[in-house]
Amino acid sequence: MSPTNPTDPTTDTSPDPGRSGVPPGTTPDPDAAGQLHPDLARRKGITRTRTGALWTGLVVGVLILVLLLVFILQNLDSITLELFGWDFSLPLGVALLFAAIAGAIVIAFAGGVRILQLRHAANRQRALTTQP
Repeated sequence: MSPTNPTDPTTDTSPDPGRSGVPPGTTPDPDAAGQLHPDLARRKGITRTRTGALWTGLVVGVLILVLLLVFILQNLDSITLELFGWDFSLPLGVALLFAAIAGAIVIAFAGGVRILQLRHAANRQRALTTQP
C-alpha cells in the first residue's frame, strides 16, 4: 500500500466516493466549458439530459403563458385600432399580445435572413479553400 499525505489531495486513495480530491469547504473549478468533470458530476449526482432541459423549458413556458393569460384577463378594456383604413375593436391585452407576436415575427425574419447570409458566406469560403 502506498503512503498517503493528508495535506496532498492527489495522493488520496480512500474509497470514500464523496471525496474528490478537493479540500473540504471548497467547490471544484469547472473546466473551460463551465462543466464539472464528468466523474465529479456523477459522484455528486448531477446529471444533465436533453429531457431535463426540455422539461425545464416546458415549465418555464407554461409559467409565461399563465402570466400572459393573467395579463390579458386584467386588461379587458376594449380599444379601437385603426390600420390602413380598417377599424378593429378588441381588448387591450389581446392587442398588446398581437403586437408582441408581430414583433417576434419581425425579429425571427431578420434572424433568418442573417443566418442565410452567414451560411452563404461560409459555403463560399469553404469553396475557395478547397479549390486546388
